[in-house]
Amino acid sequence: MDPDLKAPISTGTTIIGVTYNGGVVLGADSRTSTGMYVANRASDKITQLTDNVYVCRSGSAADSQVVSDYVRYFLNQHTIQLGQPATVKVAANLIRLLSYQNKNMLETGLIVGGWDKYEGGQIYSVPLGGTIVRQPFAIGGSGSSYLYGFFDQAWKEGMSKDEAEELVVKAVSLAIARDGASGGVVRTVIINESGITRNCYTGDSLPLWHEELEPHNSLLDLLSSSSPEPMSS
Repeated sequence: MDPDLKAPISTGTTIIGVTYNGGVVLGADSRTSTGMYVANRASDKITQLTDNVYVCRSGSAADSQVVSDYVRYFLNQHTIQLGQPATVKVAANLIRLLSYQNKNMLETGLIVGGWDKYEGGQIYSVPLGGTIVRQPFAIGGSGSSYLYGFFDQAWKEGMSKDEAEELVVKAVSLAIARDGASGGVVRTVIINESGITRNCYTGDSLPLWHEELEPHNSLLDLLSSSSPEPMSS
């Protein structure tokens, strides 16, 4: 068997969480790979934990899924005991606890995003090893290395919901164009006081980047054109 097909299934990926004035926008591509083989081109890497909290998954698909399943179960029990929804901070710290206690076995990086009545929209990054960092925006996965400079320039405080979602879609499409492990469609989840909105953007609706554009006024265009008119004195 091809050794690539024996490789663990990985969501070598691009995941993003952005806060805006009133909530958060989470975004991800949809490519799941096994070595060089694309195992799933339309996977959903944004997983619901509670009614108001979602998590973006990267790294090992199995590891990220089992962490999400455990945390969803614990949060459900927590909600029943308290009689009210769990906060985003509680959900993020549960993920941090599981990631840290099992850091020698897990290969997954996660971004937790949600909204609650106490602190509004919040984004927490939980990378490999179980660190937890609250940030105004967070990016992860193999495609994130192409996006740090872009976010330093493009992100701003006080964005509207539409501006934040446009930024997320643009960033994921940029990573898809540059990163071989990212691809497929762009999924977004918008979380605010009003609830949850899920969107999906297919490839034909995404912006094109430099290498994807048709060449214009290049030497190849000139050579392939009809013969030029002869020069005359």
